[in-house]
Amino acid sequence: MSIIVKGLTRKYGEQLAVNHISFEIGKGSIVGFLGPNGAGKSTTMKMLTTYVPPTSGMATVCGFDIEKNVLDVRKHVGYLPESNPLYYDMYVREYLHFAAGVHQLSNKNSRVEEMIAMTGLAKEVNKKLGQLSKGYKQRVGLAQAMIHNPDVLILDEPTSGLDPNQLADIRDLILQIGKEKTVLLSTHIMQEVEAMCSRVIIINDGKIVADDALDSIQQHQHNKNTLIVQFNKTIEAAQLQHLSGLESVRALDDNRWALQTAAPDQLRKALMQWSLQHDIAIESLQTESKSLEEVFRMLTLK
Repeated sequence: MSIIVKGLTRKYGEQLAVNHISFEIGKGSIVGFLGPNGAGKSTTMKMLTTYVPPTSGMATVCGFDIEKNVLDVRKHVGYLPESNPLYYDMYVREYLHFAAGVHQLSNKNSRVEEMIAMTGLAKEVNKKLGQLSKGYKQRVGLAQAMIHNPDVLILDEPTSGLDPNQLADIRDLILQIGKEKTVLLSTHIMQEVEAMCSRVIIINDGKIVADDALDSIQQHQHNKNTLIVQFNKTIEAAQLQHLSGLESVRALDDNRWALQTAAPDQLRKALMQWSLQHDIAIESLQTESKSLEEVFRMLTLK
């Protein structure tokens, strides 16, 4: 496992920012780390990157303990913090050379040019960092996070301030990186999570309230699902009331119905049998999932 977290806890005085969380992330995956402001996302990321020590619990990154092997962890992790601190008086290429020097790279020149090309910074290399737009500052932050070719990337709001074209470019870049490396990604843009992440971890009030594959998270409706069925003819609600597994039925139009159930497989089977018995054709049948935004709100507004 690239990241292993067990009982990780962080207190600031009497405030419990992260409360005994545990999860594991394997190589070659992009995981969305979501939560409202103040939920503990950034604190968790700072602990995993060794910038903040945990109060209790443990975590390893690429097999290295975040408290005992600080330098080894930093060698294997690329980190883009939410604040993205930059030296505004430095030029783009100058700053990336500085970052490469910090990591003591032997191929500084070639790696800097590779990062400039990969993150689309070629047009801005002759500018000072303070002259860049927020979107290009984010690109510089990504370039410095990746310059030492880390095994794990931890990105806190990496798409903040990007326009739609830049969003698409950075999304494609992160997807490409995620094929070989581990990416832990925090963002408030749910569409980006749906486009990039195969798994989602949601944290609220310092505790993990959901951790599952994206599809499973989106179907999280207090263990209920809604089946949307369309028949080839008009029927009455009373004709469906006795289907096995059905909890409620709602008409969408003359031929389309929303069927609420806690046992979707059981209801599908009963629906197929009923349609055959009554010589009514099912033109379409699909599961209605909640959007990630709806699930996020449901889990974090309690």
